[in-house]
Amino acid sequence: MNLVQNAIDAVSLGAVYALAALGVGLIFSIMRLINFAHGELIMAGGFALYVLAGQPLALMTVVAILVALVLALSMERVAFRTLRQANPATLLIASFALSYLLQHIALLIFGSRAMGLDFLGQLNQTIEFGGLRVPRLEVATVLVTALLLGLLTLFFKRSPVGVQMRAAAEDFDMARLVGVRADRVIAVAFALSGTLAGFVSLYVVAQGGSVSYKMGVNMVLVAFVASVIGGIGSLPGAALGGFLLGIVSVALQAFLPEHWRPYRDAFVFLLFIAFLLWRPQGLLSRRADRERV
Repeated sequence: MNLVQNAIDAVSLGAVYALAALGVGLIFSIMRLINFAHGELIMAGGFALYVLAGQPLALMTVVAILVALVLALSMERVAFRTLRQANPATLLIASFALSYLLQHIALLIFGSRAMGLDFLGQLNQTIEFGGLRVPRLEVATVLVTALLLGLLTLFFKRSPVGVQMRAAAEDFDMARLVGVRADRVIAVAFALSGTLAGFVSLYVVAQGGSVSYKMGVNMVLVAFVASVIGGIGSLPGAALGGFLLGIVSVALQAFLPEHWRPYRDAFVFLLFIAFLLWRPQGLLSRRADRERV
């Protein structure tokens, strides 16, 4: 029975990691940019929830997602569009600088202490069936993630912009030569990335019950690791990497000796290093990326 309970927990956590990894992978697939400021999109969504505490839940949810989306578009327009022709190292440094700037703006406005927030508290109740006690938050997380993944799949396969984004991810220069508008495709990628970050912020706040200026740091690191495991630049790989990372995290928490469990993350990253030694290109690496290397 414990094994089934752990499996449910792993799928729920992996679903959140998958959304975060997709947000990072979307930008990399087109711009070859690891946007470490993605964590601050999650942070912005969290603080939007804090500012609107006490308002109707629907309003809080919509505004949090919109704040993350608008901030993502602002990042692209103000910071990354002007550096688009720069080398990858410059873009990476810019993302770190932007992350640092946004964190300290939040620090100036809200302070350094984590602030409690009861968001979606009713989802912390459990559903009992067959001897299992499953938090409603986990059920909602899995269902929302499945819905978002399905909508993203339809978007990329059926919509004109989605098809253009897939073409740009395969060969951006060739896509531009056949008429794909770079500004539009990149802006849509950032908008989708911000939307996914907004949904992740809902889970982080509901699960942790607090917001802080560093709340997105760990999640963006996890998203980066999941993207590398799945195959950096591969969107299905990013989702797969997120689920695998969730499974490994929950498995270590369940089966490590009790006195080792506080060091679970260290074991996760140790396994990540071992994985890179075995398969540095990731599970679903794209052929084009291998040829570039």
